[in-house]
Amino acid sequence: MAAVRVRWRRRLVAAALGTVAALTAVVLQPAGTVPAERTAERTAEQRPGADGALRRSVEAYGEHPGQRVTVHWQPRRALRGALVVLHGGYWSYDTDWEHWARAFARRGYAVFDAGYRLTPEVPWPAQRDDVLAALRWVRDNAAGYAVDPARVGVLGSSAGGQLAVAAATYGAGGELSAGVVALSPVASPYRAWLDGGGPGATAAERRLRASTERLAGCVPDGTPSLSADPGCRRAWWSLDPRSTASGRDDAPMLLLHSAHDFAPAYHSEEVAAAELAQGMPAEDVRVRVVPGSAHGMRLLTRPGVVGEIEGWLRGRIG
Repeated sequence: MAAVRVRWRRRLVAAALGTVAALTAVVLQPAGTVPAERTAERTAEQRPGADGALRRSVEAYGEHPGQRVTVHWQPRRALRGALVVLHGGYWSYDTDWEHWARAFARRGYAVFDAGYRLTPEVPWPAQRDDVLAALRWVRDNAAGYAVDPARVGVLGSSAGGQLAVAAATYGAGGELSAGVVALSPVASPYRAWLDGGGPGATAAERRLRASTERLAGCVPDGTPSLSADPGCRRAWWSLDPRSTASGRDDAPMLLLHSAHDFAPAYHSEEVAAAELAQGMPAEDVRVRVVPGSAHGMRLLTRPGVVGEIEGWLRGRIG
């Protein structure tokens, strides 16, 4: 029994000493010191480029529910460039750009993921009008995000690529945007309509054909004149950025497609030819074709594409 009592005393003493040591560590901790795990968390939040340093807000640039921008940015004092993202989705639904918006925000941009009114609720040119309104809102509110209003770029994908190029060429497009990157832009919806009705058209091409009809609000007659109806003809022609290309007044463009894209590179090649014919410097309009069949946002997963985009943007919006 005596041996048992000795063992219990030793255990009680050890426990008491452990408690005293723990209390001493807390009491003697220097003022302002936080536990190691909280220090690690705070460091991760403050480290430039860390996910925790990003802020996110949703703002309205118009009264319609679709007229919203989701902003991702890191607090800072020095002015930076902004990137306005235009989603794809056949002009009829939103696609999720959260991952890539955050990725570009971690590279130092303030990123504005802009929505726009969709078909069939609202036909063209409401979508282009919304993009122009979103760009004006970003410039007007640039100071709140430490953005230089002269350094606003656009990144559009698929249907959003068509809108990005349309904004770049509408009026003096260079006044609202310092540069446009378009991934698989459906720059000629009429050509897409023709391709989707041809023999051997893929499901994606047929779907794109139907979506262009909803966007235009009418069906062309299939001839080079587009339609016998003047209103329908004007709608289809205004969908094509070539109809407003003005050369030096337009925003510089980097236009990317894959080799087997269902929105082929000729969409962008025709835009580039129109811009060059209007006097745009050759270095301000570039068409790039990468291997594979990726379309739109998926082009960002191809080797070297994000680096090329970032390098191009750095030369225009910093």
